[in-house]
Order: sequence, then structure tokens, then C-alpha cells
Amino acid sequence: MPPRKLLTVRKRRLGSELRRIREHAGLTLAQAAERVGADRTVISNSESGRFGVSPQRVRAWADSYECPDAAYVDALAAMAAERMSGWWEHYRGELADGALDLAELEHHATAIRSVQIMYMPGLLQNEEYARAVFAEAVPTPNPERLRCLLSHRLRRRDVLDGVGAPTCTFLVHEAALRMTYGGAGVALGQLRHLLQESERDNVMVRVIPFAAGGFPEVGSSTQYVHGPVPQLDTVQTDTATGPAFIDAEVRLVNYRAALDRVERLSLDPEKSRDFIREVAQSVRV
Repeated sequence: MPPRKLLTVRKRRLGSELRRIREHAGLTLAQAAERVGADRTVISNSESGRFGVSPQRVRAWADSYECPDAAYVDALAAMAAERMSGWWEHYRGELADGALDLAELEHHATAIRSVQIMYMPGLLQNEEYARAVFAEAVPTPNPERLRCLLSHRLRRRDVLDGVGAPTCTFLVHEAALRMTYGGAGVALGQLRHLLQESERDNVMVRVIPFAAGGFPEVGSSTQYVHGPVPQLDTVQTDTATGPAFIDAEVRLVNYRAALDRVERLSLDPEKSRDFIREVAQSVRV
């Protein structure tokens, strides 16, 4: 029996988009199969992500379904053309699939916008702070698992570097700034690291002070990851069992609106840096 292919979130997403195009065309599986000249089980398995699909087939099916959005079809064909395994596959079998899917999602992002309430953004955490956060997990990870979690977390930060790095907006609540994971020394080091990272050309940190009052419920940790076209955007939220991924069109619209409102409540980047410096100065080591 051939080895079972990995069904990643990205592969499932490609399949679900193919199904979406077909359904928007008003075609049943049987009708689509007749139109494209393929067995309906091939289409069904491709839409579920169980079968791979070539860029040529993506374009042929989209053409048969009369999809009018050329940029959308181009983006799907590019997804179908991906063959190389990313660095995150090194952790396959050691970490939960959701952690690997998150790294892959960030790797392909054109822009990232996140809201953090209790923790510093994962992409902006330094090693000592990340270690302290992981140490609070229940059950407490053993040394080998902690090493693996920490290595993966720090490797994710590479997405901020190099040509084509996504533009990132991090909305950080004052509560996250004042939490002292690992003690005052670790907290101070993380605040200084946050200030340093905020100077990157592709990184904008904006603080949501307690004085801003209430804001839309977006979850304790939420990332809105922009794809090459809006139809391929994804929301990632943290849950007790790991990251959850959301791509339903209506929910994406709602999350965009919620993040817009939160951003309007936040301080601008320069005032945010001043605020972070004030918090850092209040830390007593």
C-alpha cells in the first residue's frame, strides 16, 4: 500500500476552493464530471484534498466552470504547483499538525495582522520569554518537548526576514505588556526585544491601552493572514487544543471589520513605542 499523503490545511484549502468554484457555477459533481471529462470520484477526492491536482487541471476546471477571476485562478494554480517541503516538516511527528500548518500559513502570507491580549505576538517573542510561556502549559512539557516547541517558535520568526517578507501589524493589549512570564528580568528583556522588532520596516506594533475601553471580541490570540488574493485569506485563532483555522467568507468579513475597529482604538506606532518604554521603565528587576 502506498504511503498516505499528508493532508495539510493548505491542501484542504486548495480542494475547498475548487469545490467553491464548482458550486458557484451551480454544478453538481456529476455535472462537473461530465463537463471536464473526469470521473466524479476524482473531482470529489481533489476537492477534499485527498488527491493532488496539477496547475493545468486547476486552470482547466476553472475554465470549464467559467470562473471569471483570473487572479484567483492564478493563485490556486500556484498553490497546486507547490512541491517542496518547508522547514516545518522537520517537526512532523514531534509537534501537533496545527503548529506546522500555522508555520506554513505564515510562510505563504503576503501580510499578517494580529491581536494579542495576554501574550506577546509569537513572531515577536524572544527565546527567554517563549520558554517561560511554554513552561506554563498544562501538562508541563518535558525538557525534550520544550526544546522542540521552542525551536519551532523561534524558527517561525524567519518569516519576518528577507525579500517578500509579509507586512505585519501587531495589535498588543496593555495586559500582554504587563504580564511577567518568567519574572521581571524576562519581561523586561521581552519589552526591549519588542521595541527593537518594532523598528523593522515591515513590522508595525500598536498598543491597545486599558484606557481604550472595550473592543470587539476577537479571541485571546488571533491572526489574520492575507493570501495573494482576498479569497485565500485565513484567520488563525488559539484554542485549548491548538490553532484553529477559519476561511468562511462571511467570517473573514466579520474578522476584518473587528480588527479594523481594534486598530482604530490602538495607539499609533510612535505613541505605542513610547508606551512600551514607559512600561519597561516601570519593571523592577
